[in-house]
Amino acid sequence: MSTIMSGAVLAWVIPIAVLILVILCWKLVLRIFGVIIIPDDSIGIVNKKFVLFGKNKTMPDGAVVALQGEAGLQAETLAPGIHFLFWPWQYEIRVKQFITIPEGKVGVVEARGGKSMTGGRVFAKAVDCDSFQDVKLFLQNGGEGGPQIAVLPPKTYRINTEFFSIKIVDALSIPENMVGIVTTRDGKALETGEIAGRQVEGHNRFQDGEKFIENGGYKGLQEQVLLAGVYYINPLFATVEMVEMTIVPIAHVGVVIAYVGEPGVDVTGDSFKHGDLVKKGQKGVCVEPLDPGKYPINPYTHKVECVPTANVVLNWATGKTEAHKLDANLCTITVRSLDGFTFNLDVAQIIHIPRKDAPKVIVRFGNVGNLVTQVLEPTIGNYFRNAAQGSDAIEFLKGRVTRQSDAKNCISAALQDYNVVAVDTLIGDITPPKELMKTLTDRKIAEQEQVTFATQETAQNARKKLQQATAQADTQASVVTAERSVEIAKFSASAAIEKATGEAQSKTINATADANVLTVVGNAEAGKIKAIGTSEANVIEQKIKSMDADNYALVQIAKSLAENHVQLVPQIMVSGGGAATGGDGTLVNVLLAQLVGKGLKLDTEVKPAAVAPAATA
Repeated sequence: MSTIMSGAVLAWVIPIAVLILVILCWKLVLRIFGVIIIPDDSIGIVNKKFVLFGKNKTMPDGAVVALQGEAGLQAETLAPGIHFLFWPWQYEIRVKQFITIPEGKVGVVEARGGKSMTGGRVFAKAVDCDSFQDVKLFLQNGGEGGPQIAVLPPKTYRINTEFFSIKIVDALSIPENMVGIVTTRDGKALETGEIAGRQVEGHNRFQDGEKFIENGGYKGLQEQVLLAGVYYINPLFATVEMVEMTIVPIAHVGVVIAYVGEPGVDVTGDSFKHGDLVKKGQKGVCVEPLDPGKYPINPYTHKVECVPTANVVLNWATGKTEAHKLDANLCTITVRSLDGFTFNLDVAQIIHIPRKDAPKVIVRFGNVGNLVTQVLEPTIGNYFRNAAQGSDAIEFLKGRVTRQSDAKNCISAALQDYNVVAVDTLIGDITPPKELMKTLTDRKIAEQEQVTFATQETAQNARKKLQQATAQADTQASVVTAERSVEIAKFSASAAIEKATGEAQSKTINATADANVLTVVGNAEAGKIKAIGTSEANVIEQKIKSMDADNYALVQIAKSLAENHVQLVPQIMVSGGGAATGGDGTLVNVLLAQLVGKGLKLDTEVKPAAVAPAATA
């Protein structure tokens, strides 16, 4: 019973174990039965170990791969999928993934088999082989072994990596404002006297090396340059150096000097004997300059000399230089005058090089710096030295303006022969000797003092006028008031005259009336007075008749004095004693004596004053 049970268990276990083994090792099982499965992203590289039947059992001498089914590495590969009859004892299958060249990369190929290269070539010529994916086609079309001139651009390839080795490198990328200078390692040898290969067409900017060689490209430095962009160039075939583009600044022109091209033919004629100017594309100095801008020029085959076309200022002054640095080596000019004084002067020269004459300047001097050192420096220096030796130091200083004008004319005439326009010549700082400077300074101070005094005098006169104007302005109100008062007075006087005239007329009328009245009254009064006077005269006449005229006069005098309360006799009387008349001799005593002596009786009582006793002597 137990034996039966054990046999039943084994009957189930063995199939299950075989099934599990098959599931786990299905590839191995399929391989045993000659079945090969190639994944979708891979190829199968076949190595045939032996040949049982047929004539071609071994490969020819020098062959690397089998083309006719010989034993060895097979040229053909297995594509993705299922393949049969590849018995493991006869075939060795190696599965390799596809070759993928990503963006920005390039595949450099080297063949391990093929024909030997001929004609001195460094790189194997390109043949039709489906981008190295068909080894058999490569060999049948005469593919050569070694580094291939063709490259693989970005893509996925089914390549037999046992025959072709692939190296993935960066593609060439040239940034903006840069230029690629190309040097090739294959092509024709350069001709004698040439430094770079001439430009050829049809090679897609060196990306098709085979076309470059077929079209007669030269080995070595190339005249043609590469602009900004990405290029799939075989780095083994051509190396590229990146340099900046040539810039011709504003207010400049670029004179091109070509070291490559056809032999140059002079276009200036016999009038210009200082060098040859040629057309574009020929060796030499190009007659047509470049205007301001950027240019993709090969600096190894062409040279561009920038020539300023704007006004250029050159300073003969130690320590002073402009941004262009053309006057960096110029210094202050030292001169000696006729009277033996040595002094320094700074000079600034403004020049202009016309655009059309810029190539002539370059072909004659090489660059603008040589123009300055070879022509301008000696010309200007010698002019001022000669000019200083022809005059005294003080005269030279005084005649600065005239000297400057003469220098402009002379230097302008001298520079015309060099195709340079002298715009202006300016004399800067002049440093005379100290002893001479002191004399000039003293003289100048004296002159300035005279000017100062005259200025002060003018200022005082102006101040005087100002004060007068100020005073006049201050009294202007009073003047106006007075003028208005005069006018008012005139009007008042006129009014008064008119009023007086009226009053006078009125008074005249009144006076006439009054006169008429007074005439009447006066006549009446006169008659009255006449009557009274006549009466009084009769009375006086009677009185006079009663006494003589002298007595009557005395009586009237005394009466008049009494009426006016005039004291006739003093309160104290001093008597001299012994007068002949018996009195003191006064008018009163005389009058009294006369009146008493004549026995007259005054109408008015006169009281004599008390008589004081006589004073003793």
